[in-house]
Amino acid sequence: MKTSLTTPQKLGLLTSLYLSQGLPFGFFTQTLPVLLRTQGMSLPDIGLANLLALPWALKFLWAPLMDRYGSERLGQRRGYILPLQFLSAALLLGLAVPQGAVSIPVLLVAVLLVNLLAATQDVATDGLAVELLERHERGWGNGIQVAGYRVGMVLGGGVMLMVIDTLGWRATLLSMGTLLLVASVPVVLFREPPSAAPRHGNASTWHWLRETWLYWSRRPGTGAWFTLLVLFKAGEHLATGMLRTFLVDSGLNLTQLGWMLGVVGFTTGLLGALVGGALVNRLGHRRALLVFGTLQAGAVLLYALAARGASIPLLTLVCGVEHLTSGMATAALFTVMMEPCRPEHAASDYTVQASLVVLATGAAAAASGFSAQAFGYAWHFTLSAAVCALAVLWVALTFHPPRTLVSGAQPEVS
Repeated sequence: MKTSLTTPQKLGLLTSLYLSQGLPFGFFTQTLPVLLRTQGMSLPDIGLANLLALPWALKFLWAPLMDRYGSERLGQRRGYILPLQFLSAALLLGLAVPQGAVSIPVLLVAVLLVNLLAATQDVATDGLAVELLERHERGWGNGIQVAGYRVGMVLGGGVMLMVIDTLGWRATLLSMGTLLLVASVPVVLFREPPSAAPRHGNASTWHWLRETWLYWSRRPGTGAWFTLLVLFKAGEHLATGMLRTFLVDSGLNLTQLGWMLGVVGFTTGLLGALVGGALVNRLGHRRALLVFGTLQAGAVLLYALAARGASIPLLTLVCGVEHLTSGMATAALFTVMMEPCRPEHAASDYTVQASLVVLATGAAAAASGFSAQAFGYAWHFTLSAAVCALAVLWVALTFHPPRTLVSGAQPEVS
């Protein structure tokens, strides 16, 4: 995609887009588990609530339609992003209209709908990022992507916990809806150049699945790469699926949780994403995955040690370290995921990989409540660290840098 935007302008645009997605998802992953636990919900039920994120795993089903059709007036990607973002803001603001707290069933339905809107928007946003960023910009671009997403998660999670504790439900929902509208300003001002994505032909999901299967099946090492996508973040999400309930059961109140996940999580997660994005090209893809994956496994293991007895300052330190290493590992993984994407199918190729990651992490988070209840928090976090370590071992044994396979070409020999 040819564009007159400078690198800082591209990074600023992507920051606002991924912050917009991270804001409602942060509420879902950070604030909601705390609220459900304070209402007395069991660990398995809280874990199963992660299934509300299912649209993120299934978005590949409608990605081909979005790759082929877009608004001629608003732009191939922008034509989806703007309406979806406005709908998400309207839904959050609409929840703030009734007086008093929102009931749990209504809240869960709203979370599902916002996840559907945000996941659909993510397809267009990822496609825009792949097309917008030059190869030398992708490390920083993915660092910014993860950083923006984490800032949004912290605002929707830690900060909103403090807002709920002090100002109540209506102020929280109004704040989230307003933040989404403010974050829409950069994409409103953005004028998207013509996209390389095709506009004609068979756009059925079945046709796209067949075409995508042929593409990935001809690529050498696809099975090993997809296994890596399943493993690399699953262990961390198995751990963090119960992190908020662990902190609640450790005696922290909403304000303490908000400060720990908000201030500490924001600072260290942002730093980790930026450092990871800056170093991934310098280290090389394989070494970056090995180094950052190892650090991620070590940070999760610290939770197991903290679960055996830790003060609030020590818990805060461990939380900061985990957010730091998670940001680094995620930036590295997302950068490598861009490599095999075909320009004409950027959104759908990236979405296939992203959906696989989300499916694996969502399944791990859904199982986290059963694991924590069966083994206790300490052994649950130990098991999670072991899964992280297994992912690092898999990288060491199987990883080869993925390459784009041009349609009709023979696969390269690794």
